[in-house]
Amino acid sequence: MIASISPMSAFQTSTHPISISYFSRETHQENSLFSSRTMAAKTIPFPPSTQFRRLLCKPPQGKHVRRDYLVKKFSAEEVQELVKGERTVPLIIDFYATWCGPCILMAQELEMLAVEYEKNAMIVKVDTDDEYEFAQDMQVRGLPTLFFISPDPEKDAIRTEGLIPIQMMRDILDNEM
Repeated sequence: MIASISPMSAFQTSTHPISISYFSRETHQENSLFSSRTMAAKTIPFPPSTQFRRLLCKPPQGKHVRRDYLVKKFSAEEVQELVKGERTVPLIIDFYATWCGPCILMAQELEMLAVEYEKNAMIVKVDTDDEYEFAQDMQVRGLPTLFFISPDPEKDAIRTEGLIPIQMMRDILDNEM
């Protein structure tokens, strides 16, 4: 059986804009697509393999945020309480997405940083897909985006966008906070 896409089939009486025509030289039964006498092609809609499929289960979430990691995922309300509350250590907020490749690399660096600065910094993550409105309010345009917030209310927050090296994060924590 030979399959081809006919440009004229879009102008035929088919309801689909693109259709596939099958040509056959073999003899078929009467209820098949073709008659053995006419050898004419009939237009059929898209094959079933290209139609939308229903998901049987929810796709797995990002593997870089687990319960046993030091850097925890927070909601928008929890982050706002942390920022408004009294702290003695700097706060690092990581805006990420599970589908973002640089965010996964940044998560590994943040885990190493969390081990180094276990008592000297607090690192939290915010999923921009779950907290879309909060990310918009914080004007997060690119991922990953980090906010370094000092415990001193007189100092301004430092914002970085994109993948940055761990040494730059160390310098910000040691010198700017």
